[in-house]
Amino acid sequence: MTVLEETTGEPTGEPTDARGRVAELHDIRAQAVAGPSEKATKAQHAKGKLTARERIELLLDPGSFQEVEQLRRHRATGFGLEAKKPYTDGVITGWGTVEGRTVFVYAHDFRIFGGALGEAHATKIHKIMDMAIAAGAPLVSLNDGAGARIQEGVSALAGYGGIFQRNTKASGVIPQISVMLGPCAGGAAYSPALTDFVFMVRETSQMFITGPDVVKAVTGEEITQNGLGGADVHAETSGVCHFAYDDEETCIAEVRYLLSLLPQNNRENPPRTECSDPADRRSDVLLDLVPADGNRPYDMTKVIEEIVDDGEYLEVHERWARNIICALARIDGQVVGIVANQPQVLAGVLDIEASEKAARFVQMCDAFNVPIMTFLDVPGFLPGVDQEHGGIIRHGAKLLYAYCNATVPRISLILRKAYGGAYIVMDSQSIGADLTYAWPTNEIAVMGAEGAANVIFRRQIAEAEDPEAMRARMVKEYKSELMHPYYAAERGLVDDVIDPAETREVLVKSLAMLQSKHADLPSRKHGNPPQ
Repeated sequence: MTVLEETTGEPTGEPTDARGRVAELHDIRAQAVAGPSEKATKAQHAKGKLTARERIELLLDPGSFQEVEQLRRHRATGFGLEAKKPYTDGVITGWGTVEGRTVFVYAHDFRIFGGALGEAHATKIHKIMDMAIAAGAPLVSLNDGAGARIQEGVSALAGYGGIFQRNTKASGVIPQISVMLGPCAGGAAYSPALTDFVFMVRETSQMFITGPDVVKAVTGEEITQNGLGGADVHAETSGVCHFAYDDEETCIAEVRYLLSLLPQNNRENPPRTECSDPADRRSDVLLDLVPADGNRPYDMTKVIEEIVDDGEYLEVHERWARNIICALARIDGQVVGIVANQPQVLAGVLDIEASEKAARFVQMCDAFNVPIMTFLDVPGFLPGVDQEHGGIIRHGAKLLYAYCNATVPRISLILRKAYGGAYIVMDSQSIGADLTYAWPTNEIAVMGAEGAANVIFRRQIAEAEDPEAMRARMVKEYKSELMHPYYAAERGLVDDVIDPAETREVLVKSLAMLQSKHADLPSRKHGNPPQ
């Protein structure tokens, strides 16, 4: 038996036999698992935060975690580092399972160097990322670190470069999920930004490139850390965060749920489940949910709930760009991605943020073999000087590009309005939708009847004895000629006009038919999407 020195972890004497060596190993492992001290653990808990190992236990199936490089220690010298060489070097790496499927994970241990990244710390992350890519399994990062380890200088910065390079290499190959459970400042924030999904916890997690002190020094603006880069800011204003929760337990439980909707990698399909919700279930309530009057708003989420299995779905970016909905759900047990206009917010128009939100979601679905369903009720793009000067043309083109580039099954459903360029961009048949359906309440046109009549019949209206009566008559005439529910179907631009109550059954059958769809893009290194 040998005894470990408390401060350094070094053995105080050489064991004399194999049993002694094993006892020494167990002592070292116990110290690595326990962390630096009970005081540091209490300080972490006092902030309302779990330790890295407690987080991993919540994420992975019980007893499934296999740690990698637990005994790794840094080799840096200077600034007192040589006297402090804890095991793990402030990051825990390894793999386990979530609902029986392999998932790789790394978790910063804030108790050690504040979770700051040094050379050894970065090398451990590089290794687990390489393993995840090679194994074709999702990677989850549990972030709680103070940035680069200043004492190690440029070596620490180079470690971030290696992470970014691997994030990019893994993009579209394996799902990458970043869970922000503490501070993430400076260049470190770019790794989460490169991943597929970002989760945050209110009050305890923040992300920013320059902190409040720097902002005040440069611009004179005073702001708190949460006000600058807290969960609510990134969930509602910047769009950096996809999901925000009040506590770590709920946050990590939702990460597990998201993983259950994603495939292991881009060569597999999302996991299919047994479905007890009848495929041919009628939804007569849909006839009352959506008003025939195109000027009356309604809640599109209620429509989604009626169509998907058991009314369950996971909305992505729920609080950002709320005029469009992006959600993952199941229909007859098969995972689908849903993009839908939300008439309750800005009448469901497309604007800069909605276009960006939907484009990224469509790209994610296409990368991971998730069929895309688009529910249209869109009056057009949002007009205004701010939108035009902000680049609505460029940003709207991102959504157009994403749809045109997607090779997964694509089904569109036009509930009500589908006007102008927004109709084309929202996965119309002309840009490659496999199947396009419409309800009898659909209005597909270049623009609304009132605006069209004012343009086409401008002279007749101006010369009429009663301009308002003439305008009303011309609006009615335009609607009857060019905006009746069967106009697009008669021209083959809609595959069928369906009874809203039968929507679920129609979509189930369409998905089943498209299950074996195969489409190849032209040979190229990569496209050059609008930026």
